Amino acid sequence: MKKHGILNRELAGRFAKLGHTDKIVIADCGLPIPEGVPCIDLSYKLGEPDFLTILDVVLDDLIVEKTVLAEEIKTKNESLFEELNEKLTNISFVSHEEFKQMTKEAKFIIRTGETTPFANVILQSGVIF
Repeated sequence: MKKHGILNRELAGRFAKLGHTDKIVIADCGLPIPEGVPCIDLSYKLGEPDFLTILDVVLDDLIVEKTVLAEEIKTKNESLFEELNEKLTNISFVSHEEFKQMTKEAKFIIRTGETTPFANVILQSGVIF
């Protein structure tokens, strides 16, 4: 059994397969999941697990070189936006509609139980060298 890192078998396996520039999404419970994009649904009740808990675990395990957020987070979820500004680097912003279209390019989506608006992020994998 693993001592550290992500214990969820499906997540651990999918992270091991990611390459440079591959994208994943961490989503709230309301983001639509595009047809054909695998979804690892971690939600078990409204609000649980929350977005930031899952983001922190992912950031401990994944090299991230770019991030994408919906522009609307700046005004519709200011407290989360402030926290994400401290945790993430190289952030770009798109409309929520464009964000939803971009999720079609993701290798997979991690669905949380988060219920606050626009608690979604696209993470682009970097390299360790």
